[in-house]
Amino acid sequence: MSPDKLAYMANQIATFFRHAPREEAVSSIAEHISNFWEPRMRSQFFDLLAREKERFDPLVQDAGQQVRPIAEA
Repeated sequence: MSPDKLAYMANQIATFFRHAPREEAVSSIAEHISNFWEPRMRSQFFDLLAREKERFDPLVQDAGQQVRPIAEA
């Protein structure tokens, strides 16, 4: 997936949860990405967040620390 599309999707999730209190929004974003993004997408997310975190909404940046890691094969 392109970095632009991945960041767009993550930021859309943040927009959806923005109405919630910050802590709840962050955990909800992390839960959504953990539960619905396949491991390859999460891997790309972690890489892009590490390299270019400014692409992401601050809520997504904080949620990245709570996203479930990819299991080793």
